[in-house]
Amino acid sequence: MSIQILSIIGLVLIFALATVRSVNMGAVAFLGAFLLGTFVFQKSGDDLFSGFPGDLFVTLVGVTLLFAIAKANGTVDWLIHAGVRAVRGRIALFPWVMFLITSLLTMVGAVVPGAVAMMAPVGLNFATRYRINPLLMGLLIINGASAGGFSPISIFGSITNGVVERSGLPGNPVMLWISSLLFNTLLSVVVFFMFGGKKLLGRRVTTDPAQQDEDADEPGGGGGATTATRTSTAVATEVTTLNAQRIVTLVGLVALAVGALALEFDVGLLALSIATIIILLWPEVTRKCVSEVAWPTVLLVCGVVTYVSLMESVGTIDYLGNSVAGIGVPLLAAFVICLIGGGVSAFASTTGILGALIPLAVPFLLTGQVGSVGLIIALAISASVVDSSPFSTSGALVIASTPEEARDTTFKRLMAWGMSMIVIAPVLSCAIFVLPGWL
Repeated sequence: MSIQILSIIGLVLIFALATVRSVNMGAVAFLGAFLLGTFVFQKSGDDLFSGFPGDLFVTLVGVTLLFAIAKANGTVDWLIHAGVRAVRGRIALFPWVMFLITSLLTMVGAVVPGAVAMMAPVGLNFATRYRINPLLMGLLIINGASAGGFSPISIFGSITNGVVERSGLPGNPVMLWISSLLFNTLLSVVVFFMFGGKKLLGRRVTTDPAQQDEDADEPGGGGGATTATRTSTAVATEVTTLNAQRIVTLVGLVALAVGALALEFDVGLLALSIATIIILLWPEVTRKCVSEVAWPTVLLVCGVVTYVSLMESVGTIDYLGNSVAGIGVPLLAAFVICLIGGGVSAFASTTGILGALIPLAVPFLLTGQVGSVGLIIALAISASVVDSSPFSTSGALVIASTPEEARDTTFKRLMAWGMSMIVIAPVLSCAIFVLPGWL
């Protein structure tokens, strides 16, 4: 049995054991990486740790720590109230506002994980406050990032178009961008109605700050006792005012946005640095926030990504890609390429997959059996839509930003959605962009 097949069997066993025994999948993945890597693949400890996603670890820790601080000192509450006023109390609009802002950020060049890191904590806190399904909010943020992610000046778009040009293939950057934008928008409409959006259409909350907490906490929008009302009003008034801590935290969030999106600083290191400065200034308020970092999510994601990196190092991904060449049916080969792109990208870097799989498909595309532009669009969509997987950076950020009491449920549902997209996205994208033969 080849080591590539063995590594795939190992991944299946990791999923099975973690599911049956209800344990953290990341811990099982580290076990699998150690046993297979050391005793079967003859890898050293340094080889195994070379696949550890240090940047993702710092991003998850830094972002969740910073927003734990923002939540503890009332800054998140202030932002939520500002969001309610911006949409004039129409709860159903807020997920779409998050979709639009995230897509605009990636459209002008922000990296997808950086944009999601900025938007997910605020969006998920809003969802918790106003009883919006966290899966609905998280998916619209992730889809928004993918919707704008293939513009000609974006990161994904630049990588894809650059690889196409270097490979000597015909390309259409504008068509790639518009196709991704429309696909993700339509997918988000489906998400909206699948996960409770219809129930939000008739819901409104008052834009009066003194009443917002009552609207959020009472299903009927009020009716509490006089004491409770006074308490709610006092809390609401307090969180809609700015004190020194909230001002500094807001400045830190703006610095994170500018530094990560415009100056291209590492989002994790920058978020962790800003959080540490706030901790040093107000240790009495922020001391307990370190324990609120989403450590189980960090373990889960880092473990699985480390194992997938081991699979890449033994040639499993190349093995899967090269196997496509032996398929004699062009449309089936195109679907398999997209399926591989989606499957691998769900556990690894979408950026890396876009740069690796297009060259692998070049010999097949040069035969002219399918349209190059159509297949490239289908591959780009297949590899990016699965960013909703909780094992990708974007999905992990959504899980980490979900309140602890809803985190396990959201993880399971997001995993089901992300895994289904591995198949659904290639089927739909190939049917739309490859099968008709018009691109």
